[in-house]
Amino acid sequence: MTLATTELGLTAGTWNIDPAHSEVTFAIRHLMTKVRGSFTDFSGAVQVADDVATSTATAEIKLASIDTRNADRDAHVRTADVLDVENHPTMTFATTGVRAEGGDYKVEGTLTIKGVAKPVTLDVDFHGIGQDPWGGTRAGFSASTTINRKDWGIEFNVPLGGDKALLGDKVDITLEIQAVQAS
Repeated sequence: MTLATTELGLTAGTWNIDPAHSEVTFAIRHLMTKVRGSFTDFSGAVQVADDVATSTATAEIKLASIDTRNADRDAHVRTADVLDVENHPTMTFATTGVRAEGGDYKVEGTLTIKGVAKPVTLDVDFHGIGQDPWGGTRAGFSASTTINRKDWGIEFNVPLGGDKALLGDKVDITLEIQAVQAS
C-alpha cells in the first residue's frame, strides 16, 4: 500500500529526534519479575519521503548511558560480561523499509549491538504532528519490538537450578519519540 506523507500531515524532509522529550527503554525478566531500564544518551533522525515506504530512520544509542536505577547493576551491564561498552560503545538502528498495515506501521531495520547486525521489526504508532511553544513542528511516534539478546552475543547468565536462570532471553524494547522538523 502506498501512503503519501501528506495524508499523515508530515512534510518531507529531516525530522530530528528530541532526546529531552523522547525515551529509549527496555525490560528483561530478572528472577521472577522484570527489570526495566533506559538509555539516556541517544540521537537520531527520520528522513521523511513523499511516500512513507521510502522514508528512513537512523538512531545511535550510547550504551554507557544505561540506567536501571541500580548503580552496581549498571556497572556490571557495561562490562564485557554483557554489553562491553569499552569495545562497543554504541547500539545503532537503521531502517530498511516501512509498510502500512491498517492504521499501524511496521518499520523494518537493522539493529547493531556489540558489532552484530540483525534485522528487527518495530511496531510503530504515529501520534500525529503539532506545533510546539517554540515555533517548531513536532511529530510523535511510539515503537516497540522484542529481541532475543543471545542473537546479539549477549550470553551472560547465572543458572539457578533446573531450567531456571537469573535472566530471561527476551528483551522488550520501547521507544517514545518526539521528532522536530529541521528548518
